[in-house]
Amino acid sequence: MGKGLIIAAMAAALAGCTTAKGGFCAVASPMRLSVRVVDALADQEARALLAHNRKGEKLCGWRP
Repeated sequence: MGKGLIIAAMAAALAGCTTAKGGFCAVASPMRLSVRVVDALADQEARALLAHNRKGEKLCGWRP
């Protein structure tokens, strides 16, 4: 997965909680990346990814 694609996916996931299809839990899923991809993330990208997954844990009951 390219770095640009990761950024776009995170931005889309964090853009809002509600869409025409339903709430965050209905349209989002945990982001699980390989160690290689995580190592290539900038600090801001890693923080956005972590925020997305923590939001899912809190709102949707996702488990690590």
